[in-house]
Amino acid sequence: MSLVTVSLGSNIEPARHIRLCLDALADTFGSLEVSRVFESEPVGFSDRRNFFNLVVAFHSDWTPGELQAWAKQLEANHGRTPDTAKYSPRALDIDLLTVGDACGIVDGITLPRAEINYNAFVLQPLAELLPTHCHPHCRTPYATLWAAFELGAQRLWAIDFEWQGTWISQADTPLRQALAR
Repeated sequence: MSLVTVSLGSNIEPARHIRLCLDALADTFGSLEVSRVFESEPVGFSDRRNFFNLVVAFHSDWTPGELQAWAKQLEANHGRTPDTAKYSPRALDIDLLTVGDACGIVDGITLPRAEINYNAFVLQPLAELLPTHCHPHCRTPYATLWAAFELGAQRLWAIDFEWQGTWISQADTPLRQALAR
């Protein structure tokens, strides 16, 4: 069994679609570790609707190809097809970040996913969820990568979010923001 991490995002009815995705992940893979949910401004999109983003970790013996196929099918079930334009609004975006310590191209998928190092909406929730786990390629803990990260123009903030009757995320307060950086 490998520890798998995925990032989830949505900017079309995001609360609804994120909850449905978490339900599907739990139904399929069992126990989940879930980061706080962040609202972020879109990066590269002409549509200015903000995204909800988070990272989920779970254990699975599925191959990267099987995980990717499952994720793409769930995206399609929520209206995203392979011909959807890259920077268009989406009900659901599921990106496979890591599968254990796999590095390189596995089943046609590059692991770990490069955007871990470039997008705050991936790295911050990953660093909060798994602070002492190391990036499979550079072997640096995610918390250390986040501490060195330059936000630049990227803006994101934690939001209040409930799933299955439990608050899994709380909005940032000034004290929490100071501690996070």
